Amino acid sequence: MSTKTQKYALITGASRGIGKAVAKELAAQGYDLYLTCEKNITSLQADADALSSEYRIRCVCFGGDLGNSSYVDEIFQQIASLDVLINCAGIAHIGLLQDMTDDEWHHVMQTNVDSVFYTCRKAIPLMLAQGGGCIINISSVWGNTGASMEAAYSASKGAVNALTRALGKELAPSHIRVNAIACGLIDTEMNSHLSSEELNEIISEIPADRIGKPEEAAALVLHLIHAPEYLTGQIITMDGGWT
Repeated sequence: MSTKTQKYALITGASRGIGKAVAKELAAQGYDLYLTCEKNITSLQADADALSSEYRIRCVCFGGDLGNSSYVDEIFQQIASLDVLINCAGIAHIGLLQDMTDDEWHHVMQTNVDSVFYTCRKAIPLMLAQGGGCIINISSVWGNTGASMEAAYSASKGAVNALTRALGKELAPSHIRVNAIACGLIDTEMNSHLSSEELNEIISEIPADRIGKPEEAAALVLHLIHAPEYLTGQIITMDGGWT
């Protein structure tokens, strides 16, 4: 790893949920941040300004579609050094597969899988240049087990898991660790479609007897950043014992 003192992290999907919590966690650790979102750039910039003021760090915000490789290239033109990449950007799709359109399928895959490919592809040369780095992909338990009515989402997260394992092997000789967190039910906007009855039914199946908090996922991200180099290519499940 580099001997430079300042650390830099890119967090995708940072305007809400887990990405927002990770941004706060890393800001508190003194990281300068590059933050992305697709649509909520005004909200993201406000959050970034607050983090910069509170923790005396530098935040640069980007708003756009990470499923577009040219846009990701534009982002990385402004990044000279990168220690940590956290891929949090993601969308869900609820419905029968037979009713899903081509555009809906491709949108899920572009947002959840292509974005990870594009950001990793650009981050790797920066990490190689400084002798190491850390990539963490936010995945889902449905990438491990699959979920009825969420076939596309499950497939996308399964792809993220496979990419994580393969890339972990590919980059281990270069001291770049690649891991994923397979989250269970987390209290984020992505799960706001659930009614109170549906939520209670799911909670009854979770041994921890509650849903997870974005801050807990962010804490695990920090643990993985500081984990031994020998921990790589792993899919770590955080679901309260659910699956």
